[in-house]
Amino acid sequence: MKRLLLLALFACATAMAQIPGDQLGTHDLTPTGASAMRGPVSNACLYCHAPHGGQTAPTPLWNQQLSVQTYTMYGSSTYHQTSQQPPLGSPSKLCLSCHDGTVAPGQTVSFGQLNMTGAMKNTSKFGTDLSSSHPFSLRTPLVDTPDVNALLFGASPHTADPVVKLVNGSIECTSCHQPHFQGIDKMVQKFLVRDSAGGTLCLACHDPTRVVGGQTNRLAGWTTSIHATATHTTSNNPYVGGYSNVALNACSGCHMPHNAAGPARLLRGGDQQACLNCHAGANTVPAAPNIASELVKIGHPAPAGSAQHDAAEAAVLNNNRHATCADCHDPHAARATASFTAPPALRPAQNNVVGVSELDGTTVLRPAINQYQVCLRCHGKSVGKVADSKYGYLPRRAAAGSDPLDVIQQLTPTTPWSSHPVLHDRTSALPQPSLRATMMKLDGVTAGRAMGTRLFCTDCHNADDNRESGGSGPNGPHGSSWNHMLERRYEMARAATPGGFVTNLFPDPDGTVAGPYALCAKCHNLNTIFNDETTFKHKKHIAKGFSCSACHSAHGTDSSNPTLSGQRLVNFDLNVVAPFGGNVVYDRATKSCTLTCHNKPHNNQNY
Repeated sequence: MKRLLLLALFACATAMAQIPGDQLGTHDLTPTGASAMRGPVSNACLYCHAPHGGQTAPTPLWNQQLSVQTYTMYGSSTYHQTSQQPPLGSPSKLCLSCHDGTVAPGQTVSFGQLNMTGAMKNTSKFGTDLSSSHPFSLRTPLVDTPDVNALLFGASPHTADPVVKLVNGSIECTSCHQPHFQGIDKMVQKFLVRDSAGGTLCLACHDPTRVVGGQTNRLAGWTTSIHATATHTTSNNPYVGGYSNVALNACSGCHMPHNAAGPARLLRGGDQQACLNCHAGANTVPAAPNIASELVKIGHPAPAGSAQHDAAEAAVLNNNRHATCADCHDPHAARATASFTAPPALRPAQNNVVGVSELDGTTVLRPAINQYQVCLRCHGKSVGKVADSKYGYLPRRAAAGSDPLDVIQQLTPTTPWSSHPVLHDRTSALPQPSLRATMMKLDGVTAGRAMGTRLFCTDCHNADDNRESGGSGPNGPHGSSWNHMLERRYEMARAATPGGFVTNLFPDPDGTVAGPYALCAKCHNLNTIFNDETTFKHKKHIAKGFSCSACHSAHGTDSSNPTLSGQRLVNFDLNVVAPFGGNVVYDRATKSCTLTCHNKPHNNQNY
């Protein structure tokens, strides 16, 4: 062993003699070295190594006093290995003899305490809590994990890159770092064993292409993802890896091998903050979608308190009301949405994301096929849902089932029924004279996507400036200035008491994009409805200022309430209307209603 270390020491000195420049970089602690901390000894090797009188077993010829600290090692809900305290003779322990910050550089075995000047950078001192650093000193054999290359679990464990070496089958500091050469990676000069542009260092061990039956490879889809391929230049302010563009930063764009701000999974920030480093309107050219500007509007609730996000959480989010980026997007598989395909299939930005089946509201779909299956993680059969007043007024529907916040029962057909065609194709045999041939964009005059047989959830719940509808913002329900994260204005009728006077009438409404029902105008020609004198006196009701919401549910209705016949999305708001004679009735066959609204009784009134 001693002979090997002497040879290594000699090799180091020889290499330094042959290669010009400061190969030792900040590890050169000599009086003229590149380190911010310098000592009096002119031989750079001697700060770590001693040809005579150095550390005895288990690490002969080591000159820096070894740390005897006990460390808190990395762990997370998706981590399968077991980390051990690095033994005194391990390569990682040698590095930590300076980098845990408890033993000052220059405290040598053979020379005693050297008179050092300057100080190590705080970011180079990791402390004894290493839970925010990449795991190392692992118990072997390693536990087989789907996103790790199978080569690490063979009879002779090794990585996919001969330069990246395991030490006795484990990851150690020297697997990633070559302490004698700072600039092998010329862009990110952190003593890496190879140029790591494009995440090549990480991909020596992590394998996005591996398929293990019945298990989820959380890196699947990486090779073609937007984060692996985008050539958007990065200013690295905030720091996102140090390379010049998104694809070169690759893994390091979101993950930090040391001092991770979001310790679990070593993210550059907790939850959405890791994404906002680039998705806040700056840091890349061209700019990545600015999600930060949407989140300040009415948006999904961020993880907080007891409602935290975890990568291993259940697909159905029971009693856990939160939504962070990773709940709706898989950053390892997301791709750019270059064209706006027809619903209901997921678009590339949500590639490989988990969802829940509409058939029972509990079956996990990994990955989801259709967009609504992602929404159903929270808006279907999950328990613990509560109405939040920040989203605005919520009607109390006459047919609401056991869970008025369960949209599956509102959008799933039971006979007779009616609903907007999100979970099913449009099949109504009833005439729909107001339906446009194409949706209208945000300006209300430009034709958008052709009207098909399905709708996305995001056709109504979307950013108020989304680019699919002609705006400059990102697509998706990240935030909107309108209640319920609606893409456009939609005013709902309100009354102080059920059956009492409606308090927010909009008489003779503007039927354009500026009017109170702009959202409906996206798909329906409101003039057709406003001037309808034959069907339930729409013209009369609307002219007096009553909103569609007093009688119609935007999601749908069924016959679960036997006093409603289920057609035309008629599902009265019981905060606005009241029973007459003990009943609230709608019968399309007889074209009649029985109820009280605006202090006016309707007793089996025909229209």
